[in-house]
Amino acid sequence: MAIEPTAQPAPGRHADGLAAIIVRLLDDAGKALDVDRTVARNRIAQASALLRAERDLGDDGPARGMAPGTRSGLAPWQIRRVKDHIEAHLHATVRAGELAVISRLSVSYFGTAFRRSFGESPRAYLMRRRVEHAQEMMLMTDQPLSQIALACGFADQAHLSRRFRQSTGTSPSAWRRARYQRPG
Repeated sequence: MAIEPTAQPAPGRHADGLAAIIVRLLDDAGKALDVDRTVARNRIAQASALLRAERDLGDDGPARGMAPGTRSGLAPWQIRRVKDHIEAHLHATVRAGELAVISRLSVSYFGTAFRRSFGESPRAYLMRRRVEHAQEMMLMTDQPLSQIALACGFADQAHLSRRFRQSTGTSPSAWRRARYQRPG
């Protein structure tokens, strides 16, 4: 279940856009509750963070500590370019510096803007996408986990297993056995 970042709502529609995002996060959490409690907890945490940020923002403008007129996240074109780059390079090293250059932002601002747009750090997003890509490959191919690990940008099968277990609560092989149907 991937959470896609959305563009900022139109002026005057901020509350409606935020509500829709929070409803989607909570719906995803409800669907994942019986299947994957880690995903459910992550979606609830994201919804909570959005509500806290909205509360801190208040009715009168920028959040505390932000200069008036400061953008709060990535623009839609930046989100698209960053996502495209990450998807194209899941198998390779992706550094925050290259994503900042693609976004035409400083490295220090990029991390903040990315977190506001995606609800997680660039590293967490990349790891989540790599695990999701590994899940797709496990379901669609007969490749051994060691090859899947390398194709998804993990150093080795142990690295995949460690990150996979952190994300899903189970090992890749157990996850695959429970879901994979051999063609035939």
